[in-house]
Amino acid sequence: MTWGTTNTEAEGHGQIDMFLDHGGNFIDTAEMYPVNPIKAENCGASERALGTWLAGSGRRNDVVVATKVTGDNPGFVRDGRGYDGAIIQGAVENSLKNLQTDYIDIYQLHWPMRGSYAFRQNWQFDPTGQDRTASEAHMRDVLTAMKSLVEAGKVRHFALSNESVWGTMEWLRLAREMGAPEVISVQNEYSLMYRQADTDFAELCHNEGVRILSYSPLATGLLSGKYQGGAIPDGSRMAIYPGLGGRKTKRAFEAVAAYLAVAQKHGLDPVQMALSFVMSRPFMGSTIFGASTQAQLGTILTGKDLVLSDEVMADIDLAHRAHPYPY
Repeated sequence: MTWGTTNTEAEGHGQIDMFLDHGGNFIDTAEMYPVNPIKAENCGASERALGTWLAGSGRRNDVVVATKVTGDNPGFVRDGRGYDGAIIQGAVENSLKNLQTDYIDIYQLHWPMRGSYAFRQNWQFDPTGQDRTASEAHMRDVLTAMKSLVEAGKVRHFALSNESVWGTMEWLRLAREMGAPEVISVQNEYSLMYRQADTDFAELCHNEGVRILSYSPLATGLLSGKYQGGAIPDGSRMAIYPGLGGRKTKRAFEAVAAYLAVAQKHGLDPVQMALSFVMSRPFMGSTIFGASTQAQLGTILTGKDLVLSDEVMADIDLAHRAHPYPY
């Protein structure tokens, strides 16, 4: 998501090579990326950076590629029109062109078109304006398009992002009724700081075979500790987005301090501890991280096999109970 702004295409290729050298195989992007900042004129650059690597490396079969169609975010893609079945057909073709491949492993709806509580919208979330009949018609239209794309071999799996439990169950219900592709994963925020999926989503995942793909597992860098004490490193996300999407609160820094203390007590790198915790959850499919530098990526990959002890998990639980939902 940073290839084309924070990182050059060549740096993106170096990150992919390093990632695969350490056993990684899952790469997630979106038609609206890169971020930091998001600009309409930059949309597609991250897909294109991945595409030139796929074309040049000859290693398409070594990676699972996921991308997303943009919801109705104003102005970024298609002037904020979002998506329906017809738009998805064209969006997939454009992503295939950008990615220089003939199939996408996991195709995700970046935002539900009826609204979402993601990115701190939970504080004012009000679903009473939703029209269930219209939502169902929209879902059927999208599922019809996804069925066609899967049958054509252009997409292998259908998935969601920034979706709710109710929404996910509706997609599953209708797909089963229509014989359309079922939801394989939901890419939602999950970290030590934001554990929304621990209850209802955990139950859905267990019973329906869906998995969470966690984004912001380091809480946009907060859990690294680099922002403690008022620090704002040059080129960091906080330098570009001072509020970190609503995550920058007094309570957030207090929670980070508690998790940093757990890592220090047990002699762990806080980044590696945070990622290992996310991957330990029974409903997790994979965790999606971004690295601005090779050094950051190296820290993450060095800890890829870390398994947290019962003692560490107990201390994490105490910290979580003391600092639930800090933003």
